[in-house]
This record gives sequence, C-alpha cells and structure tokens, in this order.
Amino acid sequence: MPGGRLTQQERQQIALGLADGLAYAEIARRLDRPTSTITREVMRNGGPTAYRADLAHRATERRTHRRRQAAPRGGPQAPEQAYGRDAEAVREYEETLTTVFMQSGVPKMMARVLVCLYTTDSGSLTSSELVQRLQVSPASISKAITFLEGQGLVRRERDERRRERYLVDDDVWYQATIASARSLAQVVETSRQGVGILGPGTPAATRLESIARFLDFVGESTARAAEQAREILHTKPETTSDGAAEPDGDRG
Repeated sequence: MPGGRLTQQERQQIALGLADGLAYAEIARRLDRPTSTITREVMRNGGPTAYRADLAHRATERRTHRRRQAAPRGGPQAPEQAYGRDAEAVREYEETLTTVFMQSGVPKMMARVLVCLYTTDSGSLTSSELVQRLQVSPASISKAITFLEGQGLVRRERDERRRERYLVDDDVWYQATIASARSLAQVVETSRQGVGILGPGTPAATRLESIARFLDFVGESTARAAEQAREILHTKPETTSDGAAEPDGDRG
C-alpha cells in the first residue's frame, strides 16, 4: 500500500470515481489506499458533489506550507503525546473520526467536540479546555455541548472544584441508541394518527401504515439490542475466592 500524501494524479482518479458514482471504498481499493484517506480527502474538500481535484491539490499545498511556517526548523516542537503516541498520526486519526461523525449527520463543530472528548484519555474536559484544544469561542463550545447533550452523546457533571465538565463514558452510546429508538416511536405514533385522518385503506393511509410498521419493528429491535448489549458488555467478570477474575467459559 503506498504511503505519503495523495498525488495530483490520485486526486484526479478520486474525482473521476465520484463522477461515476463509486463508493469511497471502491475508489480506495482502486488506488490501494485506506478508505479513511479517501473519505477525509473528499469531505475536507467540498464533499462528493463539489470535489475538484485541482482545487483539492492546491488546498493541500497551502495547508502544508502553513504548517511549515508555523513550525520552522529549530523552533518549538509540538507537545509530546502521552504513551509515546505519534502526534501526526493522532491528528490524522482525529480528522478521520470527525469526518465519519459528520457523515452520520453530526454538524462539524459538534463532531470536533465529540472527537476531542473521545480521544482524551480522561474522557472528560471543561469548556475552557475544549476552547483551548479546538481554538474556538466559548459560545461555539456551549452550542456544541447543548446539541450533543440533547442527542444523549455527552453528559455533564461537576468536579471537586465545582467546575462543569463534559464527558463521554461506557454508557453514552446506550443512551444515544435508546434516544434514537424513542424518536422512531414518536414517528410511528404520528404516522398511525395520520391513518385515521386520511382514511384507512386509502393510498396515503396505507403508505403511512407501512412506514409505521417498518419503523416500529426497527425501533423495537434497536432498543432490545441496546439492552442486550448493555447487559452483556457491562457485566463484570466473576471473581474467585482469592479475588482473581474468573474467565468466561463461553469465550473459548
């Protein structure tokens, strides 16, 4: 698999692939590149409908030039990463994860805040820490947190210094999944209200009932799967009399 930055020729192949309606994974396979590389490249340069190979190449050159100016030889180095992590690899990964969240429907600033929390070892940051890390205004952080909290993706708590902290933990995706299932249930209920109003057996009512039945099944299945996953994945291993964890016999 080739390493390094994308070439201008590769960007032209990406543009052609997008024009042909190819999926990111297929374009990546043809270029022998990771799918995440293609996804990040397209999303940071206008998205699949506005991507232009020449503009993307020039934008990358400008970003590279700015980085070199910001960190001249002999100048101050980037802060050392914990656990000996590669700072550049971490930055690239954060961009990839942000792109994935954006593709799932999370707005850009909200995605950046969520990624920042996910890639912090503590899983918890204050507003001022988020402002410093992301170099944005406190108002932007407040708006992002309000959105993420409404989606069940983050929660708040006060630390020993009475500072409000925002965090993600093992329970966050369970709560977000249950919230999603509840939203589907509301759509189901409202769709079935329309059946009575539009007249049972009419084409419009039949369509609404079909939607309601489909989403009802998906919502119930989603909630049931979330409950099962929570019960299984959050179960602590049994301990023996000497305090050691006893292995799960079903895991082979």
